[in-house]
Amino acid sequence: MMMVEPRADLVEAKLTTGEYLCCSCGDGRLAPWGFARRRKLRSRGGEVWLRPRRARCVSCLITHVLLSTIALLRRRDVVEVIGEALTARYLDGKSRSVVAAEAGVPFDTALRWQRRFSGKSGEIRELFSTLAHRLDPSLSPIQPRPSPEADALEAIGMAAAAAARQLGPGALWRFVAGASSGRLLSNTSCLLPP
Repeated sequence: MMMVEPRADLVEAKLTTGEYLCCSCGDGRLAPWGFARRRKLRSRGGEVWLRPRRARCVSCLITHVLLSTIALLRRRDVVEVIGEALTARYLDGKSRSVVAAEAGVPFDTALRWQRRFSGKSGEIRELFSTLAHRLDPSLSPIQPRPSPEADALEAIGMAAAAAARQLGPGALWRFVAGASSGRLLSNTSCLLPP
């Protein structure tokens, strides 16, 4: 699985011209190879349909699903809704029921996001702290916050700010989805390779 920009026409153009490199072998170009199943994501404005492109490496022949940065791996809601809910809970101090209501999702869904984020907060902080300092080596250390979850969100904010300075402005939570390879709330690691 590989994270790509949300615009299907840009993804298609980059696949056609061989701009995506295989993340398995590292040097093969990816070429179009059909589509993954169509799925519906919840968003505050309604529903968003997503049909991820599949690609195959011309060198090692491994196939990859190209997931848009509007989504996280195995999550039914767009990343902005999830990110804003986590921010509301851990930085704004809103109750779990208020967070779920504002996100427009069942209470259990919001609770699962929070539990997974809490369980991975140390790893998330490490990933985004490392990324922030790779993008801007002059950054000072991240200041401790009152909780591990708030520390993780602080690291996310610093990395996003460093990325905006280096690469130009972009949507915060789409940056997070891409930087974590869609695994922000996954049961697998989202850490960068050494």
